[in-house]
Amino acid sequence: MKNTALKLSVLLSVLVCFLTITNACSQDKKDAKMSIKLTSSAFKEGEKIPVQYTCDGKNISPPLQWSDVPDKAKSLALLVEDPDAPGQTWIHWVLYNIPPNVTQLSEHTSSGEQLKNGAINGTSSFKKLGYGGPCPPSGTHRYFFKIYALDTVLNLKPGATKPQLIDAMKGHILAEGQLMGRYARQ
Repeated sequence: MKNTALKLSVLLSVLVCFLTITNACSQDKKDAKMSIKLTSSAFKEGEKIPVQYTCDGKNISPPLQWSDVPDKAKSLALLVEDPDAPGQTWIHWVLYNIPPNVTQLSEHTSSGEQLKNGAINGTSSFKKLGYGGPCPPSGTHRYFFKIYALDTVLNLKPGATKPQLIDAMKGHILAEGQLMGRYARQ
């Protein structure tokens, strides 16, 4: 009897431990951000960004496509940044309030305040609205294209900076995705 009670006690402890771990794992999955797949027909993850999308070429934005945006998304935001720039991360593009049903940006997206689809351009480190291509002073730099699905439309006027965008997105990110390309000047 004593032996059976001990076995039952151990079994109960194991069951409680298992349920606790399972519940914690389920909570982690619920809290984790969903992932958006971000791609470009111009370059693949980790590859060289073609010259036409840089300051050595036409300095136009590359084509971008994405999928797996959550149904609850009310808008999307895009950031392009170079963390390898000397002194600070260099911001190449700030774009927000992209309608959630939009699944791509074509090559040479407008640099005006507002796109035809309603998206709004922010201010880059070049102190301009819209896209500014890679232009590293030396070496190979990485360029991170980051997309965010938000549960709100942001109350930001044209020309917002990355810090303003990040602050406005706090607590509103449903999912995100990333594409990284590289570039070195010849």
